Amino acid sequence: MESPTILVVEDDAAVRRGVVDALTFTGYTVLSAADGEAGKAQALSARYDLILLDLVLPHFSGFEILEALKKERQGQAVIILSAKGEENDRVRGLKMGADDYVVKPFSARELLARVDAVLRRTSERKVVAETFDVQGREIDFTAGIVRFQGKKEDLSEREVGVLRYLLSNAARAVPREELLRHVWGIETKNIETRTVDMHIANIRRKLGDAAQEMLQTVRGKGYRLIKQA
Repeated sequence: MESPTILVVEDDAAVRRGVVDALTFTGYTVLSAADGEAGKAQALSARYDLILLDLVLPHFSGFEILEALKKERQGQAVIILSAKGEENDRVRGLKMGADDYVVKPFSARELLARVDAVLRRTSERKVVAETFDVQGREIDFTAGIVRFQGKKEDLSEREVGVLRYLLSNAARAVPREELLRHVWGIETKNIETRTVDMHIANIRRKLGDAAQEMLQTVRGKGYRLIKQA
């Protein structure tokens, strides 16, 4: 059985490293983000089972990420990481849909117990808004499948991440570098790679979009997903 994937969004490097190490040692697959911008991007585009979310973050706050999850991934399991004295913030977070909170500083043992409890409690809970219709194609992010004209195509985890990110940013063209940073977690300085272009080509093939009417290349800017023809 595949181990659950946990996304850790925490700007304190020492805390983030300790949490990631504890979860990894326990056997979880771990994703991480060091600020609200990267955290929001991964929260909306990555495939994961639980997010550990700090509330006070650069760029986007934990509350803004919770609000985005409420709109686009309703039912997503969330544990808030909060400092002492932030009781009102914890209550607000719980009202916005978080499942639990852990007060800093916390022990690895306490955190792991809370993680296990939330995962068990939410394992049967269906995350809604995971199937989208894009120009007649049914994209099932939970199953990693595209259905179109009676055919079914499997999507890789990266392809799901790319489609999620493009869908959540459908109002604009997304640069290759931004996709690498937020979907692959790769800093693009001094890196040349065709991996994004290869994934885009595969996605177009699976969407039946040879004319690039749905997944467009915007010269000099990147890629844009057109949700409606």
